[in-house]
Amino acid sequence: MTTLLAKNIHTLATMNFLRRELPDAAIFVRDNVIEAVGTLEDMPQQTADEVLDLSNHVVIPGLINTHHHMFQSLTRCMAQDYELFNWLTALYPIWSRLTAEAVYVSAKLAMAELILSGCTTPSDHLYIYPNDVTVDDEIRAAKEIGMRFHAARGAMSVGESKGGLPPDSVVEDEEAILKDMRRAIEEYHDAERYAMQRIVIAPCSPFTVTQDLMRESAALARSYEVHLHTHLAENEKDIEYSHSTFQQRPGEYAESVGWVGDDVWHAHCVKLNDSEIDLFARTGTGVCHCPSSNMRLASGIAPVRKMLDSNMRVGLGVDGTASNDSGSILNEARQAMLLQRVTENPQAMPVREALQMATLGGAAVLGRDDIGSITPGKAADFVAFRLDDIAFAGALHDPVAALMLCLPPRVNYSVINGRVVVREGELETVDLPVLVEKHNILSRRLIRGE
Repeated sequence: MTTLLAKNIHTLATMNFLRRELPDAAIFVRDNVIEAVGTLEDMPQQTADEVLDLSNHVVIPGLINTHHHMFQSLTRCMAQDYELFNWLTALYPIWSRLTAEAVYVSAKLAMAELILSGCTTPSDHLYIYPNDVTVDDEIRAAKEIGMRFHAARGAMSVGESKGGLPPDSVVEDEEAILKDMRRAIEEYHDAERYAMQRIVIAPCSPFTVTQDLMRESAALARSYEVHLHTHLAENEKDIEYSHSTFQQRPGEYAESVGWVGDDVWHAHCVKLNDSEIDLFARTGTGVCHCPSSNMRLASGIAPVRKMLDSNMRVGLGVDGTASNDSGSILNEARQAMLLQRVTENPQAMPVREALQMATLGGAAVLGRDDIGSITPGKAADFVAFRLDDIAFAGALHDPVAALMLCLPPRVNYSVINGRVVVREGELETVDLPVLVEKHNILSRRLIRGE
């Protein structure tokens, strides 16, 4: 067994049941689990194998990203002024050239960016499988970089010739989709507490798959007790498609195909109405809010305040780094807070409630009670930011609020599953300059069609 002691923490935001924020705090970790939280005197009286002195740091739980498309880091800053549907149709032909190597490298780069900005658990929605691409490529990247990972095996099966949005060249046969979803679950899903790897079943969206695939994939997921994820009600065109194709609103459609319940979460949900919010709240259905992507694609402002007031499970997502162009879940928490305040109500999203969405909210959306707070018995996932960073200057009277309002650029320490992954600002599990160079080479080839 190995032990780790983080001591002299200037400010510790536990996000526990009481939302305690402790000065001069300490955390004791045994193997991959938090054993004690409190003062140094509260810690087990033994010499730890590793000691971190965090006397000049603010520490929070590892942040949780509940929706991403990591391969899109290869195509940042493209289709810059398009709404969702036009943006997709512009990028589908480029993504059709993806390879297993490109997906692996882009996933590792996206994970590095997330880790350095405070994320310890992401879920990635890989929904396009051209050439030799498999979900295994991302899983390998997560294992190598040391990140807790929920791999969402996505799918598209309805191409243009059948009334869908994607070109026929990037859709899959539904029987093959279901077969590979089953394979991914059986090969990789870990249902145990503190699991580092879980599989999610994730048909892409109502405008890219059939109702049959939605129903059958839900039945498959539930037979293995894994979670379900898709896009829903992202913009007005999404609503129009649902009306014209299914004669239903998105929430009604989701319910009709079995996609509500505490094992389901939907990305975006910008256009949910009051009835749909009530449906999701009653059924325990979760939502991932992606504010930066929604603004970038002019999709609108999701009714997050109503969702939270109805006791819906709401987490945050950076979404793809081609519709966000960044990969910081801390920034998404800030954007979520500011975007709700645009309604001219400064109380629409308090600072610490935004942080809660990025921690406990994300854990709830993913169906996990072993991450999201710094509490004895939970997984040892926490991050530390230096307080002498320029971003904190003038804000040391409230370091927790400063994380949200001032937005420091990089963690100084990241501990994932009890392992120090970032030390003194450096990611120890990957050679970052080499990774960035390789990623840029693959990006150039992909965009140019080389």
